[in-house]
Amino acid sequence: MRRLFPVTDLTAAEAPGEWSLDRLADAYAYPETEGPWLRANMVSTLDGAAQHDGRSQPISCESDMRIFGTLRGLADVVIAGAQTVRQEGYRPARARDAFAARRAAAGQTVAPAVAVVSGSLDLDFSLPLFVSPMVPTLVLTGAGAPPDRIETARKAGAEVVIAGEGSRVDPARAVRELAGRGHRRLLTEGGPRLLGQFVAGDVLDELCLTVAPMLTAGDAQRIAGGPAVAVPKRFVLGSLLEEDGFLFSRYRRP
Repeated sequence: MRRLFPVTDLTAAEAPGEWSLDRLADAYAYPETEGPWLRANMVSTLDGAAQHDGRSQPISCESDMRIFGTLRGLADVVIAGAQTVRQEGYRPARARDAFAARRAAAGQTVAPAVAVVSGSLDLDFSLPLFVSPMVPTLVLTGAGAPPDRIETARKAGAEVVIAGEGSRVDPARAVRELAGRGHRRLLTEGGPRLLGQFVAGDVLDELCLTVAPMLTAGDAQRIAGGPAVAVPKRFVLGSLLEEDGFLFSRYRRP
C-alpha cells in the first residue's frame, strides 16, 4: 500500500504518510462496549456491484486486502454465509505475527474463528476450513437442520451452534450465541444475502465499505440483498480514506 489519505486532509503537513498494519489496526480498533459489536466488511463498484463473475476479488485492490487482513486480525470471529464460503474458497483464518501481541493483550485466540451460516448444512466438511483450522470452525444453523448433517459437521471437528428455529438462522440469536461463547468482536464478510439478514434484523453496528473506481454494469448483486426494511436505517460516517481512487469508508450506527 502506497498511501491512504483522509479525504478531509488536504495539506501536505497533515498527510499521514504510509499506513502500517499497526496504524491500520489502531484506526479500525473495535469500540469498547459491554455487548458484542457486529462489523461488516464489503466492497462495491461505483454502480453498486458487490461481485464480478461471482467473486469480490476482481473489484478489490492491494490496499483493500490490507484492510481486509487488518479487520480479520482484530476480530474474535469471522461470519460468512455458506454460498460465500463455497464461491470464495474459504480457508481457516491464519495467525499473523503483526497482530499476535495485540490479540494476546486482548485475551483473543491466536487467530479468529470462522463461523459459517447454513440452514441446510450443504457444506463439504472434508475441507481444511473444517478439519484443520487453528481455532475450531463454528457452524450456525437452525433447530430443523438435517440431523445427519449436524453429526457429519461435528465429526469433522466443527462446533454446531443452533441459532434459530426450523431451517433458518435468526440474526439476533446468532449474535447472542456467538457473544455467549466469548466472541464479542464480530466481523461478517457477507455475502450479500447474509448481510441483508443482519441489516433486516437490526443487529449490524458498523459497515466498512470499499468503493472501487470501477463500472461493471450487468446484474451482479449489491452488498446487501433480501427483503427491504420498512424504514431505511441511517448510519453516520466514522472515517473515510482514499488511495488510487479507491475509497475506504467506515460507517457506524448512531
